[in-house]
Amino acid sequence: MNKADQSFNEEFKPVAPPDAFYADADWQDKVLYALAQLGEGTAPDVAAKLTEYAPKEAPQNLHRQAEQVLTKLYDKGLIAGAEQDGEITYSLSKITTPNTGKTDPDLL
Repeated sequence: MNKADQSFNEEFKPVAPPDAFYADADWQDKVLYALAQLGEGTAPDVAAKLTEYAPKEAPQNLHRQAEQVLTKLYDKGLIAGAEQDGEITYSLSKITTPNTGKTDPDLL
């Protein structure tokens, strides 16, 4: 694999929330953990959840970090989001509606 492929794979690798909140983790892991606990939410929702895990952190900083991480991951297509009334509700689920089609075994 060449360097360009490696850097692309690193930049766009699938995200996975950590198994617990770790105070020394990077902001992406903290935000992903909070979003996973919510299921879905806006940046302010995620920032509010982060206050439960990092009560000593300034709320403005939590909101800024949540907004930056979520926007970056959404723009790369690594997390799902739905825009409504000018605000994006983020989630870790890329598929939100089940398939409704049927498979005709005779056509396989």
